[in-house]
Amino acid sequence: MSDDKDPVVVFVTTKDVTEAEKIAGELVKDGYAACVNIINKVRSVYRWQGEICRDTEALCVIKTVKGNFEALKDKVKSMHSYTVPEVIGLPIDMGSDKYLKWLAKESKILSKV
Repeated sequence: MSDDKDPVVVFVTTKDVTEAEKIAGELVKDGYAACVNIINKVRSVYRWQGEICRDTEALCVIKTVKGNFEALKDKVKSMHSYTVPEVIGLPIDMGSDKYLKWLAKESKILSKV
């Protein structure tokens, strides 16, 4: 498997499940990702502009390939309501061979298009 086809998981928090659904739908429809799981009502505690904040958010768990990360990050930022959205990508080192092959097949390499 080439570096661009290496599987990654990307985490994106959103203000609510409606925003998460919108972002997830576009990412899958346009080939940025093979799959997005949405976890509603995630409790987040963070520091923002010197204040400790506590919010309920939705979490998108996005499965894609490394070659799509930059394009996916830009797409999320263009659709997201936050000034500084969380877009964190981590490599998937292990997984079911059939699942990882499906993930690679369903994720277009958008940075090369």
